[in-house]
Amino acid sequence: MRSVLDESDRLRARVIAGDENAVARQHALGKHTARERLDLLLDPGSFTEIDLYRRHQARGMKISENRPHTDGVVAGSGTIDGRRVFVYAQDFSVFGGSLGEAHASKIHKVMDLAISAGCPLIGLNDSGGARIQEGVMALNAYGGIFRRHVAASGIIPQISVVIGPCAGGAAYSPALTDFTFMVRGTAKMYLTGPDVVAAVNGEVVTHEELGGADVHGSQSGVATFVHDDEETCLADVRYLVSLLPANNLDSPPCDEPVGATTDERPRFAQLVPVEPNKPYDMRSVIAEVVDDGEFIEVHEHWAGNVICALGRVDGRTVGLVGNQPLVLAGVLDSAAAQKAARFVRFCDAFNIPLVTLVDVPGFLPGTAQEQGGAIRHGAKLLYAYCEATVPRIQVIIRKAYGGAYIVMDSRSIGSDLSLAWPTNEIAVMGAEGAVNVLFRKELTAAADPLTLRAELIAEYTEQLMHPYYAAERGLVDDVIDPAQTRAAIARGLEMLNTKRTSAPARKHGNVPL
Repeated sequence: MRSVLDESDRLRARVIAGDENAVARQHALGKHTARERLDLLLDPGSFTEIDLYRRHQARGMKISENRPHTDGVVAGSGTIDGRRVFVYAQDFSVFGGSLGEAHASKIHKVMDLAISAGCPLIGLNDSGGARIQEGVMALNAYGGIFRRHVAASGIIPQISVVIGPCAGGAAYSPALTDFTFMVRGTAKMYLTGPDVVAAVNGEVVTHEELGGADVHGSQSGVATFVHDDEETCLADVRYLVSLLPANNLDSPPCDEPVGATTDERPRFAQLVPVEPNKPYDMRSVIAEVVDDGEFIEVHEHWAGNVICALGRVDGRTVGLVGNQPLVLAGVLDSAAAQKAARFVRFCDAFNIPLVTLVDVPGFLPGTAQEQGGAIRHGAKLLYAYCEATVPRIQVIIRKAYGGAYIVMDSRSIGSDLSLAWPTNEIAVMGAEGAVNVLFRKELTAAADPLTLRAELIAEYTEQLMHPYYAAERGLVDDVIDPAQTRAAIARGLEMLNTKRTSAPARKHGNVPL
């Protein structure tokens, strides 16, 4: 038995060590190996591997004689800060990480385990795509992965980390998960590569220009987070997991309260100019709202006119949505609506309360927006908020005009608590625009139109846009001192902590996709 065990140990050691030359090539590309990445991601000594000895069963096409163990993917389970997660890491040093039937079977197995155990799933993608030698079986295997992603959606958090190539059908896996991390320089994700693009339409483009991290982080919106290196990327994955519940039946992890319910922050009033047209950084407001100023921003480089972030308020995980006056004056457009809608739906699926910080002048006007489906995309955000059953708090920081006021979690679409600063302006439109519409004829006929316009603007503002107009009608629950914003949000979250809402009996709604 000792001899048998020694041989087994030697085999295990060889499989784990991998091919020395292949590992060296991976390092030469500036990339870690699959196992090194798992060491960075998981708590030390916590990883339990499954299917270490798995080998493909394919025949012919120069593959029969090459049957390495693991088949190019390391799969199993470990912990992050003591909390259970399931993971798989594609190993580019074996068959270029290409996906065949055995490779996919390991991923299927770990996905099934994650769903049944009710734990987050993390996939580290570094693959040359479908294994050509296995033909349609490789394509069929991808379908099994996609079906499981959909089955797990809204049940467990799913995180994709792209640290190498992710081409063809493989790109749909990150697209189906909740969050996608990409590393600059090494991550490439596209449906058809540069060679195919050049052959079909003559367009010459590099891998980076076609599907690099910055392209997906700032233009397509496919990448949720973009990092410069694998170490910081995987550290942020750990931080994200620390904010999320294990599954849809659990509450998000909660730290000890830090006294936020009585925490006054005079700096709020210093951060936000009273003048409605002056820009400021909504991130600075969010930093004052959350504990220790710490939050993780989702899609930071895409649709920057709205901010979506996860942080903690008095120890509780919250999702924050806020207009960003520094970008397009904080207007809502198609991309911003899509970004916020997906974030709201994620938070609602996983019992994360929502705090919406409103300073919005309206929807972005123009033919490009209207013809590009701004109505449909805006309806996505409206649908997401209307459907959300988690505790929802709206804070009107400065202004909220037109349909954008309704969409940004107003009382009328189900916000549980609406708070407003004393400088808030809620109206169909700004005073100047309203006067130009309502009194066009009078202004044209006036002897002194400038003086009359100024008088009418002042009258409109006094009658319809004063801070208490909405409060008098029950659309704002309280007008608060800006310094009390963090405390008011913390008290509201405490008040709504046991909120329960039953969903109507239906298969599912029809989101305006």
